[in-house]
Amino acid sequence: MDKVTLDCDIALAGGGLSAGLIALALAQRHPQLCVYLVEQGEKLGGNHVWSFFDSDIASEDRWIIEPLICHRWQGYDVHFPARSRTLGAIYNSIESDRLDAVIRKAMPANHIVQGEIIDISPTHIALADGRLISAKMVVDGRGPGDLSTLKAGWQKFVGQALHIPGGHGLHRPIVMDATVEQLDGYRFVYCLPFDAETVFVEDTYYSDTPDLDVAAIRSRIADYAHKKGWSVAQTDREETGVLPVIIGGDFRNYWKSSGQVIEKSGLRAGLCQPVTGYSLPDAVRLAARFAADPLPKPGTTFSYALKLWKARGFYRMLDAMLFRAAAPAERYRILQRFYGLSEGLIARFYAGQSTWADKLRVLAGKPPVPIRRAIRAILEK
Repeated sequence: MDKVTLDCDIALAGGGLSAGLIALALAQRHPQLCVYLVEQGEKLGGNHVWSFFDSDIASEDRWIIEPLICHRWQGYDVHFPARSRTLGAIYNSIESDRLDAVIRKAMPANHIVQGEIIDISPTHIALADGRLISAKMVVDGRGPGDLSTLKAGWQKFVGQALHIPGGHGLHRPIVMDATVEQLDGYRFVYCLPFDAETVFVEDTYYSDTPDLDVAAIRSRIADYAHKKGWSVAQTDREETGVLPVIIGGDFRNYWKSSGQVIEKSGLRAGLCQPVTGYSLPDAVRLAARFAADPLPKPGTTFSYALKLWKARGFYRMLDAMLFRAAAPAERYRILQRFYGLSEGLIARFYAGQSTWADKLRVLAGKPPVPIRRAIRAILEK
């Protein structure tokens, strides 16, 4: 095949959430720019459900995310062995099918390129079929870099959309149900009532290992549904995931592992809330930065990500306490205590914007883990 070169202003590598939001922001605010989005798979966004609280997103950035929202609820529940609570925050979910459809509507069809990337630089993307995309700037958002450069635990899950004829009876999400048996670390079940007869149920683990026994977790989801009294007619979709819960490590080496001088987004840039693994709020913020300055000077995303890394040491310290100080079967106690704090503090925590007063309040009082182990975990971090 003859070599084909496509010229553009910005080339986005990877068609996931972070690159997709940048593409949408640029299409709306800078339609004169030529932007290519390169994805190996047939669908943009893969097979995912992303969720966020209204308070995670600044009001001035809502325009980026609003067209993607599939579900919205007023309030959510949490359940622990010694605490159940309903919180009033507005909760939203996005399904990857919507992300795919909205991006394809916003961009010219021939600017969404399907192909395997075999080489990438700050100014080009080379595909296995011989095509070359030449750009003034390349932004790499193809998932995480070398995680061995970091110290991490793991958040892993299997989620299924269950169709329940006659209804499931849920009116708002259950963000954490930790009354389930504690296995493989901190375990909780997450439920999103998509409609009266469809509920998305995700069985999640904060585990020391990334191993995911999908068959066993499917069985646990079925058992959870049975205990809820749900008669499941079918499973409409299933997704799996294994995400790092970052405790520490060398951020500069992490960045270097996927190309020192290439601009990056998403987990490739280390952009996520370290405790929750939430990447959506950071993805929106980065897209807003590109909307304000679509062709920033080289190294801008590194400087931005490094600044956030330094600012988020408190969250990584909490991860160290969760994984190093608490026995696996007792980790739920940390979250059980946390959900007794004020709604404002909880909202700022999820957004990764805790104040100094919030941080002091989280650490105040009798800790839910042995003090000596907590101190040792912090020092080891």
